[in-house]
Amino acid sequence: MKDFKEFLRVGEARRQRPNIDRAKSLITEATQKKAYLELTIKTIPKGKRNPNVIAEQCYDIIMEILRAKMFLDGYTAGNSHEAEVSYMKILGFNESETRYMDELRYYRNGTKYYGTILNIEYANKTIEFLNRIYPKLMKIVK
Repeated sequence: MKDFKEFLRVGEARRQRPNIDRAKSLITEATQKKAYLELTIKTIPKGKRNPNVIAEQCYDIIMEILRAKMFLDGYTAGNSHEAEVSYMKILGFNESETRYMDELRYYRNGTKYYGTILNIEYANKTIEFLNRIYPKLMKIVK
């Protein structure tokens, strides 16, 4: 994965004035989606859960918080999800966490545009990942 500075250099990410209102909106949305995901997991039996939906919800929650932090810090990556994921390194996430998030980005893209079907084991792994990094993400945007 490219370094965030490289995304800045080539114009896929850029500086902008901090957008606190947009950041707050994204944080609220992510918090609501997390609560909804937790309710879904509690109420839908394991055998009836849709792995693609679970993975996509986890991805969206994480990305909305990352985007919020970028807005707070005065950055935007436009449509470059890869640049947003690379920003995790700037925020102090380790290589393993950043690599997993990039993998999730790749698989989520596959489910959205290429018909990729994920299995429940991957969805469960993604829930575990979300639960592990969510507190850290929320701490950096408070």
